[in-house]
Amino acid sequence: MKTLTYLFGGLFLFFLVLSCNNTPYQSGAAKLDPVIEKRVDSLLSLMNLQEKVGQMTQYNGSWDVTGPIPKGGDNEMKYAHIQNGMVGSMLNVVGSNATRKAQELAVNDSRLGIPLLFGYDVVHGYKTMFPLPLAEAASWDLAAIERSARMAAVEAASAGLHWTFAPMVDITRDARWGRVMEGAGEDPYLGSLIAAARVKGFQGDDLSDKQTIAACAKHFAGYGFAEGGRDYNTVEINEHTLENIVFPPFKAALDAGVATVMNSFNEIGGQPVTSNAYLQKEVLKERWGFNGFVVSDWGTVAELISHGVAENPKAATRMAVNAGCDMDMESLAYVNELKELVEEGSVPMANIDAAVRRILRLKFQLGLFEDPYRYSNPAAEKQDLMRTEHLEAARDIGRKSIVLLKNEDNILPLSKDIQTIAVIGPLANDRDSPLGSWRAKATKNSAVSLLEGLKETASANTEILYAEGCKLAVGKRSFANELTINQSDKSGFPAAIAAARRADVVLLAIGEDAWQTGEGRSQMDIGLAGVQEELLQAVYKVNPKVVVVLMNGRPLTFNWAADNVPAIVEAWHLGHMAGMSIADVLWGDYNPGGKLPMSFPYHVGQCPLYYNHKSTGRPSTEPGLVFYSHYTDGPNEARFPFGFGLSYTNFSYGTPSLSTTRLTNDNTIEVSVTVTNTGERKGEEVVQLYVRDLVGSVTRPVKELKGFKKIELAPGGKETVSFTLTAQDLAYYTANKKWEAEAGDFMLYIGTNSRDVQEHPFELLAAQ
Repeated sequence: MKTLTYLFGGLFLFFLVLSCNNTPYQSGAAKLDPVIEKRVDSLLSLMNLQEKVGQMTQYNGSWDVTGPIPKGGDNEMKYAHIQNGMVGSMLNVVGSNATRKAQELAVNDSRLGIPLLFGYDVVHGYKTMFPLPLAEAASWDLAAIERSARMAAVEAASAGLHWTFAPMVDITRDARWGRVMEGAGEDPYLGSLIAAARVKGFQGDDLSDKQTIAACAKHFAGYGFAEGGRDYNTVEINEHTLENIVFPPFKAALDAGVATVMNSFNEIGGQPVTSNAYLQKEVLKERWGFNGFVVSDWGTVAELISHGVAENPKAATRMAVNAGCDMDMESLAYVNELKELVEEGSVPMANIDAAVRRILRLKFQLGLFEDPYRYSNPAAEKQDLMRTEHLEAARDIGRKSIVLLKNEDNILPLSKDIQTIAVIGPLANDRDSPLGSWRAKATKNSAVSLLEGLKETASANTEILYAEGCKLAVGKRSFANELTINQSDKSGFPAAIAAARRADVVLLAIGEDAWQTGEGRSQMDIGLAGVQEELLQAVYKVNPKVVVVLMNGRPLTFNWAADNVPAIVEAWHLGHMAGMSIADVLWGDYNPGGKLPMSFPYHVGQCPLYYNHKSTGRPSTEPGLVFYSHYTDGPNEARFPFGFGLSYTNFSYGTPSLSTTRLTNDNTIEVSVTVTNTGERKGEEVVQLYVRDLVGSVTRPVKELKGFKKIELAPGGKETVSFTLTAQDLAYYTANKKWEAEAGDFMLYIGTNSRDVQEHPFELLAAQ
């Protein structure tokens, strides 16, 4: 039976909600909506301490929410906590029916009826899988990336979700790290633009729109710099790298209005991020004015004990809350320890109120107080999942993401008149790996395979032979199970060799199983696993007309292939329509224009490898020298550098022109270059602008991307591409510990990738 207090509080909240108009979402550090702020304050005044702690608690829905009440253990406790208003958010409760059932428990049974926030890892699609984020970054097409996130949001919202734990905006330089597949690669400029595009795609212009979901920029901060590329490892990073490389994509996400931020598993400077007040309070909330809330990553509050900075869950809770971590994901720490910590004075009530205010603000912005069930619509769920337009978009974005790495003798594109093609390899007819890791609610084995895509698009006169050749992995294939790589079974080689002998050209699909990349899937070896290279060599021996189609989630090493086979296509894990996207490129129905967002090394021993490295005091590469920064058994440079990608046509660059070579705070430099399509096919080119600060107060990178433009030219066509360079574009975090542009000499580079460029000097004059 409800008490008088509950009736008064519930009715007060009910009339408060009805009396206020829903107003547009105010994003990022923008001015807060005063109407929503009044509603938050009014609700906060009704809440007791345990209810406030509940809003700071997120539970995993590890039971059938639509089924009977769980009996015993944590699940029964979680169920009861929802009913008692002691839970603010649930993750992994998906589907319109399940989210409605869980929401009813919170709204109908708890004292104040505060709705739950449902979160899920919608990383590159919900039901329809789009290319992996790293693959999409290779498109250098911000509109396409935003569209991908927009469609993922539509599907997720129709299934009752309010919040995605994406985008991952960590900059990373190490291909060994399994989570490279979730991000945009090694460059902070490109990464910042992509971060903003993904946030806009997920959130749209107004979070009260039922087809938007709240985004979460993760992992703040430094997670991509894990030592040895080993997930969850420690991070040793200096202040200038943090400010100049790691922070910019997070700041861009905030400027785009990101609703939430997730902290990370790693430590920085001996302090785990979850208990790092400098990052979460000083930088994020105070310096940048972030108005959303910070959620821990899975269990990171409790992991403060394993890190060795907290002796028990109570200490871990105190440290995390006082450092600015607003919501505890699945540690069961806040719900068990926080009330007592406040009562004894170890955690100020002001810290609790500040966290809860941020969480409630988002719930109001989403419109959950107007209608807690507005996202739980079975009709919308049925209509919006895997819509035809989503699949068509996945196909288009997939082909935009493909990078042509090699194409000797113009073996590609394939002629539609070709008589016989052999499609060989463990990934050639794989309908699961193209879905990639972090595949949300995608149905297993539901992607279009390369073999299927080719058969669908080939001429009736072309015979397509298929042989698996070898299995890449044996045993279980899922998020929760480790793969066993096939190291010895070559029983499929004879059939593959026979098919190769008969064919005019061989398409060899090799690379990585989907579960070789992703969280917890770091690798010491980033070469072709198992017997794949042996298969390649055996096939090449009988038919050297081989096109290698790589499917992978990280940069790989494949030197034998790069040295010998005539063509290599980087096709990543492209999602549901992978086979169609790849077929479009192989036949030449789409001319590839993708560019690498990460450097591909010669050898794993070069990792971490990145184009925007420092010069060092001994950078010389003069013949005969020994005592300079280099390897004695291989090159310093990448096999395929950042920004690299070929086309079926050719582009020539004219000499760059600068409007002036003397830049001031009051003027700009207009940089222009004429690009001509000298080939016989229409094609896309990404024109890239880099800058080097020759002398800085701290050491500066040898190149930094400062602009790019993607153009399309018909055969013989030309376009003058222009960039505007300002003093602010040259600013960085200096020895003065602030962002500023330092006067001095600079070098400007324009070209088709980070290595193949033309240079031009210019000067930034000191402010008068």
